[in-house]
Amino acid sequence: MTSGSAVGEHRRGGGSARIQGTGLAAALHCAVREAMHRLNAVAVAVYLLNKDHTELQVAMIGGSPPSFFTLPGRMGLDAPYASARALTSGKPAVLVDPDPADPDQQDVLPYPYVALSVPVTAADRRFGALTVLWLETHGNYRAAECADLREIGDELATALSELAGSGAAITAGPTPMLVPVGSDAATSICTPGWGVSGVPGSAGTSLMYPPRRLADLLNQATTMADIVGAAQYCVMSPFHAQALVLASASEGRLWVLGHSGASSGMVRNLHGAGLDARTPAAEAVRGRPLFISEGRSTAADPDWPDGESQTEVYLPLIGGRYTIDLPLIGSRKVVGVCCMSFPGHRGFPPEERAVLSMMAGSLGAAVERVELSTKQHAVAEYLQRQLLPPTLSELPRLTTTARYRPATVTSKVGGDWYDVIKLPGERMVLVVGDVEGHAMESAAVMGQVRTAVAAYATEGHPPAAVIDRTGRLLTALGTDLLVTCCVVALDTADGTAEVALAGHPEPLAQRPDGSIRTLQAPANVPLGVAVPDAYRGREHTLEPGSLLMLYSDGLVDWNVADPGYAAQALLSSGSREAGADLEQLADHLIADVSSPQQRRDDAVLLLARYEGAVGEGAPRTASVQIQQRDLQGVKAARSFIDDRLSAWGLAEMSDALQLIASEVVTNALIHAGSDVDVRLRAFADHVRLEVRDSDSHPPVPSPLALSEEENAEAEHGRGLLIVEALAGPWNSSPNGRGKTVSAEVPIPET
Repeated sequence: MTSGSAVGEHRRGGGSARIQGTGLAAALHCAVREAMHRLNAVAVAVYLLNKDHTELQVAMIGGSPPSFFTLPGRMGLDAPYASARALTSGKPAVLVDPDPADPDQQDVLPYPYVALSVPVTAADRRFGALTVLWLETHGNYRAAECADLREIGDELATALSELAGSGAAITAGPTPMLVPVGSDAATSICTPGWGVSGVPGSAGTSLMYPPRRLADLLNQATTMADIVGAAQYCVMSPFHAQALVLASASEGRLWVLGHSGASSGMVRNLHGAGLDARTPAAEAVRGRPLFISEGRSTAADPDWPDGESQTEVYLPLIGGRYTIDLPLIGSRKVVGVCCMSFPGHRGFPPEERAVLSMMAGSLGAAVERVELSTKQHAVAEYLQRQLLPPTLSELPRLTTTARYRPATVTSKVGGDWYDVIKLPGERMVLVVGDVEGHAMESAAVMGQVRTAVAAYATEGHPPAAVIDRTGRLLTALGTDLLVTCCVVALDTADGTAEVALAGHPEPLAQRPDGSIRTLQAPANVPLGVAVPDAYRGREHTLEPGSLLMLYSDGLVDWNVADPGYAAQALLSSGSREAGADLEQLADHLIADVSSPQQRRDDAVLLLARYEGAVGEGAPRTASVQIQQRDLQGVKAARSFIDDRLSAWGLAEMSDALQLIASEVVTNALIHAGSDVDVRLRAFADHVRLEVRDSDSHPPVPSPLALSEEENAEAEHGRGLLIVEALAGPWNSSPNGRGKTVSAEVPIPET
């Protein structure tokens, strides 16, 4: 945080009108010093409200390492910290641990301190909170100590009110001012623009706050967005940069990972730039930090050709701004570059250069770790999806859909799967299973079990025999992993459903009136456990219009008292929201798998709607598959639709549905790069078109007018505007190995 020698001095870097002068710094310093001496505290912090009054930010900390590095840099007003509670309640607040790992477990003591906070308020004006830390051996605070701290807080509030009345903005800077205790003026670093002016050791200690806070945030970072946010908070803001860009170096080029501030120009210049180019960023990737000011680089290259000016090589500067380019160094090599720009001249003393290089190293290690984790997660998810069925079988009386969601807290592959197996005689077998663990062995066992279940079911064995034979096969294979499984064999001619379980949650059936029942069956034991007795199943009868739901335990909260009841509640709420649309219902049910506890495991969902016997009002179905590189594929889709609609007496709808199919099928063939499955279903009042492919990314309709930056990233989806115009609402739903784009067109009244 900057502090000048006169009231009204602006922050370094230019352009900021916030006053960070002696008045505010002196008032805060006086309160911190008084609290340190009177209360014998190990650390004292002043938190001020931000300009939006939405969070508290630390403005000044007094004390000594490591105590003042344990205090949070910012907090929401609803945070469990003593500072936030003191301000919101208007009363003193105490916290055993100033930075609890879990707000619900404040008896955990990662830091050996006790925190006491009082609000800093005057009349109807709230400024923030004053917080002191004592060692845990201090015990509970005494009434006299609380009164002393309250008195200091009131005096600080009075001083801040006077400053606010003079026009000063009472807000914290991007980095807190740190005031160390017992610093030696002869040996302390004095870097202009950091800490409290004239206080020995404050500048050097304040300069070390950003890298310490950055290390804390990067330790928690799991995505590139987390890293960019940490860099914006701990690097860009403290040094008053106008823009920040993080880019990785791979395949001989720079690729932008994230950016903040007014960075569009830098992004355009950096993204895809070659590493062999003689640019500042490319030079930085070679391992030399470049601090460019007024068109000159501080990096000296002894191998530079004689007679060639280095200044000319680095001009023109990006957008006429002043920039720095720092190499992001990973475990063994430079993995990228951090670029920051400034609106005006900006010098960098040696101490600031050292700190920036330290933080660039931390960023490099974090970028390398997150990129590796992202790649591992992508490989694991790809392997998992490849082991799932590419398409689901359907019958005229049975419509199915499925969803798979990988765990978010691990980059390893899971073992959940589903399958729909079509048998002769209007019969269908529905399967959902779960292999324990998240490892390559789990995926391998899942592939073996899925193949075995499909083979035994295709041979015509009943569900109990299917899982019994599969369990014996798995035991013979010698794996140590256990597998749970649910198999339902449904005869669509009469609605008979035979259910067999292997330690798996029981399937649910929702009646046409909305009531939900459990299709009970003997639980049996998981597959892989040698048992002397054969597995047993149970038979049920489904009413026409019933909905079947098979799922793995990752779909519901893992720590609820009754997961089966939770699954019923989930299906009930989803049905009310989505209505009769099976795809929307599946989307709604799987979207509820969102909390970190629920996403510790994979989630699989398989839905099937039993329409009942063929008769008036029953849907008519037909499908056709188009090969990936079939040049006549779109024409074949049009012919298929025209033929089916004519046969069903709906020829008047042919033109509209042919046009819709042309746009959606073309989009799938171009972007998915896979075979396309086209399905047509005619109901009593509408016709539903479904197009399935292997790309899980949804098609994005492109507006007719986009900015240059948005247009560069937009998909070629303007044909989908035609779909919206002809079909009204349309839907894109991801499934196990791709997506289903569906559109419904009402049948004209006669």
